[in-house]
Amino acid sequence: MGGMRVQARTRVGACVAAVGTVVAGLGIRVVAEGDVAKYGGVGLYAVLVYVLVVLAAPRVLPVVAGVGAFAVSCAVELLQLSGVTEGPAERSVIVRLVLGSTFNAPDLLWYAIGAAVAASAHTWASGRRAARERRPGAPRVAVGGRWRGP
Repeated sequence: MGGMRVQARTRVGACVAAVGTVVAGLGIRVVAEGDVAKYGGVGLYAVLVYVLVVLAAPRVLPVVAGVGAFAVSCAVELLQLSGVTEGPAERSVIVRLVLGSTFNAPDLLWYAIGAAVAASAHTWASGRRAARERRPGAPRVAVGGRWRGP
């Protein structure tokens, strides 16, 4: 029963993070320009993919979600090399935002940064939650790769 509550809380948090990430991504396109807007958006793309991984699998370890987000983001970027996304991206803003249109090698670095930041934030938040749930003086035990109280 407690595990289901944690999963539900994780999913709610992931939904909030997804909305916040989309708002931040669209906002950065409005308030910034040039490389800041481009690469900030690229990093946030990886963060959104990370959040969607956590939404789908709330018990996923942060490092696994980070690697998954980076891999999906890179796959989408590499898909752009095939030219498959060019036509649809020209016709649809949504497709352009989701799949992009032109391969850009520096994007791969910014995907890694976005996924690493998301995994770090997730690890930090998980640790704070575990600390709140621990009783004072209770011993810490490792469960599923994470430190938890009894």
